[in-house]
Amino acid sequence: MSYAIIRNVNYKSENLAGLYKHNERKNTHYSNQEINKDNFHKNYSLKTCSTTYWNAIKILQHENHLQGRIIKTTNVACEFIVTSDRAFFQKIGENETRRYFQTTYNFVASYQNLGEKYILSAKVHMDETTPHMHIVFVPVVHTKDKVGNSIEKIACSEYWKGKDSYKKLQDNFYQYMTERGFELERGRSRNVKHLSTEKLKQITGFQNIKYELEQEKIQPENPQNTDLVLAQNKQLIEYTNQLKVQLSKSYKAIETVELLRKENLDLRHENEDLKRENHHLRHYLKSTFEVVKHLFDFRMNVFKRLVDNFAKNFEK
Repeated sequence: MSYAIIRNVNYKSENLAGLYKHNERKNTHYSNQEINKDNFHKNYSLKTCSTTYWNAIKILQHENHLQGRIIKTTNVACEFIVTSDRAFFQKIGENETRRYFQTTYNFVASYQNLGEKYILSAKVHMDETTPHMHIVFVPVVHTKDKVGNSIEKIACSEYWKGKDSYKKLQDNFYQYMTERGFELERGRSRNVKHLSTEKLKQITGFQNIKYELEQEKIQPENPQNTDLVLAQNKQLIEYTNQLKVQLSKSYKAIETVELLRKENLDLRHENEDLKRENHHLRHYLKSTFEVVKHLFDFRMNVFKRLVDNFAKNFEK
């Protein structure tokens, strides 16, 4: 019988660029020979990440006020690699294969009370020998702070708290999948005969992640053609210089906008001051009219007319 296979890998922020490019098939070259580019169109997503994984994490952190101190050595993302053997997927067919991965997605969203919003990406790869899915998520725990307030924080060590945390994952995953109609055995942590560790690394690209983590380098069509390489380098230098010019213009535009914003703010403050002064003068004049009316027994309209004539003569 086939096995329910789920493996976890933790990642730091510096590793996410390569992971993103590998999972989302953004690279030009792949060291994993089992990846067939002609089958890229067969891959599909159960959840699509509209930006890079690291940007998505920062957005989630801001929108959900996630706690947790993130430094260079912090594990900020986890990846479940989910599969079984090739014969299992051939036996159950395309529709059940889709249900298998959708059921797995539902399991991950609910496991440890994670929540679907903290899943960054769920990518099913059908372009290799054995179908498998990469689910990348932020290890968020729901806990309380020192004064008892409920908080959410990024804490990989707490998400995987306990020496048997991976065993619990295997137990829960196996139970969840079999209860939903998939005939599987529980995955073993050692000496797996149905799918060796080396084989798992091949079909998931795990062995090649270090290679994929490096930023994709521009590959010349003919590395032995020195003139072509020099021409490409010249193009890169010209493009870099253009970027520098555009960046300089952007800085100047930002400075101009900031200066105008400050001037506008000063004018607004000045306008508010004039409004307050005008209001004060109007109140003062009104009070003066009332006093003069009572002192000299003037009718108000007569007095205002005298004041207006005086003001006109004064201006002349």
